[in-house]
Amino acid sequence: MIVIGAGPCGIAAAVALKKRGLTPLIMDKGCIVNSIYHYPMSMRFFSTADNLEIGDIPFISSHAKPTRDEALNYYRMVTKHYDLNIHTFEKVERMTPNEDGFEIVSQHQTGKKRYQASNVVWATGFYDQPNLLRIPGESFPHVHHYFQHAHPYSHQKVVVIGGRNSAVDAALELEFVGADVTLIYRGEHIHDSVKPWVRPLIESLIEKEKVKVLWKSEVKKIEPNYIWIEKEGCVQRLEADTVFAMTGYVPNLSLFTQLGGEIDLETGCPILSEEMETSIPGLYMAGVVVTGHDSTKVFIENGRYHGEIIATAIKAKKRTV
Repeated sequence: MIVIGAGPCGIAAAVALKKRGLTPLIMDKGCIVNSIYHYPMSMRFFSTADNLEIGDIPFISSHAKPTRDEALNYYRMVTKHYDLNIHTFEKVERMTPNEDGFEIVSQHQTGKKRYQASNVVWATGFYDQPNLLRIPGESFPHVHHYFQHAHPYSHQKVVVIGGRNSAVDAALELEFVGADVTLIYRGEHIHDSVKPWVRPLIESLIEKEKVKVLWKSEVKKIEPNYIWIEKEGCVQRLEADTVFAMTGYVPNLSLFTQLGGEIDLETGCPILSEEMETSIPGLYMAGVVVTGHDSTKVFIENGRYHGEIIATAIKAKKRTV
């Protein structure tokens, strides 16, 4: 039994499986809760701590909204409490269905490894694959799709692309350390999904012109020191030492589609049964990876329950064999 992905939903699935007497191995190409580790260092969750709990283990936070570091500590503690078998920094490269389930080939720093699993739970999330702009210059080293800390960009001209939480959080932190920040967004105002305690802060900075904004604008090209923007049919050039393209992330389903897994072409969602089983027998999915093009539908809060559904289904199937 293998769980691919050591995020909160993958860990929750492994806990649910182990509680039913199964012996899951979790594999992740990064560290435990790799996505949370790569969140901005000062980030606070939108959710309260109780909505992030897994495995019936209380999440005690000293804040109304838990911090990134508190979450890292909590999920480490859960894995230790349940003595989960986890292989970190081991990337799944190939998965082949066979009569006994699946053969999995992974790449570790010690070399390639092979495993046989009767069932697989796919819980890889979506944070590892940025939603690319697909414009010239996006691969330049001063263009980033992740933001962790503002300090290195003090006194720089920084462009932040986007108008949702990740873009707004980056803009706030960059302005605080003294960066010259311009926010570029194709919408007409900050997105409605922005956290309610953050919205007044960014709106105040915009009103005071401490953060400049170009609404209804799209970046068309990035150069080493400039970006080219189209706004209502007019193209202009803007200085930029650093660019943060905070344009969201999408699940990586390339391996799933190579296996012949069925996906809804309109939504991008994998076709799943009520038990979270894909069109490939024995392969289940948990967490935000099930959401296709709209990653706002599943969070830790609801994705944490997928493991219970999957574990119940797998246990019931084993009883009938």
